[in-house]
Amino acid sequence: MIRHPSPTVSPQLEASARLRDATLTTVPCAPVRDLLGTDLDAAYATQELIIRSLESAENPRVGRKVGLTAPAVQRQLGVDQPDFGVLLADMEIAEDALIPHETLLQPRIEAEIAFVMARDVTDTDRASVMASVSYVVPALEIVDSRVAAWDISIVDTVADNASSAYYVLGAARLPLADYSPIDATMSMSIDGEVVSTGSGAACLGDPVNALVWVAETAARLGRPLRAGEIVLSGALGPMVPLLPGATVEATISGLGSVSATASASASASA
Repeated sequence: MIRHPSPTVSPQLEASARLRDATLTTVPCAPVRDLLGTDLDAAYATQELIIRSLESAENPRVGRKVGLTAPAVQRQLGVDQPDFGVLLADMEIAEDALIPHETLLQPRIEAEIAFVMARDVTDTDRASVMASVSYVVPALEIVDSRVAAWDISIVDTVADNASSAYYVLGAARLPLADYSPIDATMSMSIDGEVVSTGSGAACLGDPVNALVWVAETAARLGRPLRAGEIVLSGALGPMVPLLPGATVEATISGLGSVSATASASASASA
């Protein structure tokens, strides 16, 4: 009898299954670098597999997030370059709604400037990318690694959709022409106590640099920025743990504030 070998499961499929399992069970998993090595393209391919499993007509892609832009955050996680993930519609939390803490594993929160695109980005030079922005808005991002103890390399976090979870947008809307992101200062408090401070210059030297970087990288991967997309440009200061029931408020100079409250229920692994 002839025995046929079993089909080989690709490292990307195995990595995506491991990370999806952690999400579904709210139990952190081992890093995926044992499967992907140091191959960033394989990590982005894994990310794409995860996003395709989550998106639908009711839950479309709505933007990107740039991660690991602040030196303080890079030092916290032991990485040395930015990455990006995909935002889906169900990741947005309104300011007057609760962040569902029970769905999270080991969440942290950071304050950012978000860009909303007015049109598709077809040219990725700085002037063209800036001209494609409709407005800027203050934002909070809730990040959450599916990898146990945040033991991540750049490959782990890219595969894990740049450690994305949820985001909250503030009410302010300013044309980019009327605002200078590099000059912004940020203060973030939890339950009234200041826990993080920073500036626009802490985000790749200028949040616009982060926007241009993701425009270039997304175009290279064949998934360019589109009209209407939201781009979270990256942390303006250190991220901090998000505990159940916490109320977070960030104020960004010249742009106003944004706030959010986590539900009182912790996840099983928090």
